[in-house]
Amino acid sequence: MLKVKEEEEENPPLMATYKHLLDGPEQQRLLLDNNDDDEDGQVLPVIDLHDDEHCRAAMVHAASEWGFFQVTNHGVPQPLLDELHEAQVAVFRRPFQCKLRGPLQGLESSPESYRWGTPTATCLEQLSWSEAYHIPMTTTSDGAADTKTSRLRLVVEEVSAAMSKLAMQLAGILVAGLDNEEEDTAVVGCTRDTCFLRLNRYPAAPASGGAKAARFGLCAHTDSDFVTILHQQDAVGGLQVLKDKEAGRWVAVRPNPGALIVNVGDLLQAWSNDRYRSIQHRVVVPAAAAERFSVAFFLCPADDRLIRPHCTTSGGDDTPRYRSFTFGEYRNQVREDVRLTGRKLGLQRFRIEGSSSCGPL
Repeated sequence: MLKVKEEEEENPPLMATYKHLLDGPEQQRLLLDNNDDDEDGQVLPVIDLHDDEHCRAAMVHAASEWGFFQVTNHGVPQPLLDELHEAQVAVFRRPFQCKLRGPLQGLESSPESYRWGTPTATCLEQLSWSEAYHIPMTTTSDGAADTKTSRLRLVVEEVSAAMSKLAMQLAGILVAGLDNEEEDTAVVGCTRDTCFLRLNRYPAAPASGGAKAARFGLCAHTDSDFVTILHQQDAVGGLQVLKDKEAGRWVAVRPNPGALIVNVGDLLQAWSNDRYRSIQHRVVVPAAAAERFSVAFFLCPADDRLIRPHCTTSGGDDTPRYRSFTFGEYRNQVREDVRLTGRKLGLQRFRIEGSSSCGPL
């Protein structure tokens, strides 16, 4: 009977796997130091994409000041997002052992597409209480699939097409905003085939014992892409943005029905020579909260795409702050840093010695 129950359990064994971290001496400090200190939160800039006269300047300002903003009238139909949520819930409801055994047929090309926890975590600050599917846009196929995965595949293709179009539109506006040039999305070298969708689930954290410290649904990080588009699929909330690095001030991003959240990634910060900001963010799961779902689209270039600072920004300083690097080189360095140190070091690895920093990296 016990074996049957284990086979049917949908949640990954987070508590059992990371008990040594949850029982560690730092858990109480994390509870005290990492609570959201802004109960009301702050509303991220909201940009109406139908208001063409004002949205471009507002987007450039938000990407420079916040690194995050929200967009409305974005062109991704709400019924489509609702359908994705329903299909996503059904897929994550499958038994954990089933999720481990192989990829979703017709979507992923390898079992590594399913991920949970943080294998390299050496402390609570590096542990993510979550599971996710990474779906590269190049791996959809006509292979046989059951009803749940077939439905997911169809809606994933529609959502990714709509989000890809939106992401390219936003990247074009931001690249043009660097020196008032015409929009040219081709300059960043991104296509739908080089991007991916991530389906996230944050299981409810048990409310007893040391599990209360497992509050990081996703530990603090920046995104290794040009632009990310996020849809918070329920009212649970939990996304936080590091607004003031020196003060350690995390601002809660409340779910906003009808809006998508957009954030600048590391590649765009380097490309803009620090005019735009790739800001640390995290997901905090309240101890008594229900599970949380979200979906994110990552606008990425090909591995051989050269990233070099765009030095004609309106700050009077044309000095490059980063050495040129390819996206493949960047990703390999991030993987190696995580393997050796347990954390991502990111852009600081490519910053030219002596150049100043513009914000939390």
